[in-house]
Amino acid sequence: MNRTVLVTVHTGRGAAVESARLVVNRLVDAGITVRVLEQEAVDIGCVGAEVVPCDPGAAKDAEVMIVLGGDGSLLRSAELARSAGTPLFGVNLGHVGFLAEAEVDDLAAAVDSVVAGNYDVEERMTIDVLARLNGQVIADTWALNEATVEKRERMLEVVAEVDGRPLSRWGCDGVICATPTGSTAYAFSAGGPVVWPEVEALLMVPISAHALFAKPLVVSPRATLAVEILPGTPGGVLWCDGRRRFDLPTGTRVEVRRGEHPVRVARLHGIDSTGAPFTDRLVAKFELPVQGWRGRVRP
Repeated sequence: MNRTVLVTVHTGRGAAVESARLVVNRLVDAGITVRVLEQEAVDIGCVGAEVVPCDPGAAKDAEVMIVLGGDGSLLRSAELARSAGTPLFGVNLGHVGFLAEAEVDDLAAAVDSVVAGNYDVEERMTIDVLARLNGQVIADTWALNEATVEKRERMLEVVAEVDGRPLSRWGCDGVICATPTGSTAYAFSAGGPVVWPEVEALLMVPISAHALFAKPLVVSPRATLAVEILPGTPGGVLWCDGRRRFDLPTGTRVEVRRGEHPVRVARLHGIDSTGAPFTDRLVAKFELPVQGWRGRVRP
């Protein structure tokens, strides 16, 4: 059976380009068909790779999509992989890299695991986002991490809603509606909780809200969240994953619910599905102090 892997890279980093060449050559040597995006092909310069346009068809029928870069690169690649159902396999070349499965120091071993098929695939929740003005749809999009209603200039006055019922009115810099995957991104910076990826939930996190009740909320994955920009206040901006931007006039209503299509992520074999690997990732990424831990007492 012919196997195909799509390789994408943050070409603005010299080390990333060198890593991409290693990945492509290793896959080609293993007899795997390799695709690279046309705007990255010149920088990678690998013989034997198939050059494809940067559109959702690039990931069609690919076994996996190897992404070399930071979380931003993975979010960009998710736009190609989601509609095709292709799993993302991230190699972190950035700073934090919560979405990545491997670090650059383990690159060769990670590629060998892909060649051997030693990985599982898990699904990450997404959110579908709809913005309406006077009943007319002005934005229809999605996000893997978060959708954020933010101020453009002055503070926003908004009313937050959960499942069709008003929750609170906030004067704020914005409101974040996030997935568990996005809980370690913008929502975390705004004071939201860390949610383990396998937990099914939606988060609503106000940003710098002037109110007594302005705490982060964790709600059912079946809930519908909404943020209304009140008349008489400035319009705002909707950002999805920090990549897709939509202007929101005064009076706009933004609705967020669980996405119809998840993003699939490849995980190497040997990772415990109980959540311990994510705990280890938190400790490593945030350099959390764990000295003195003895672990479970063995009989």
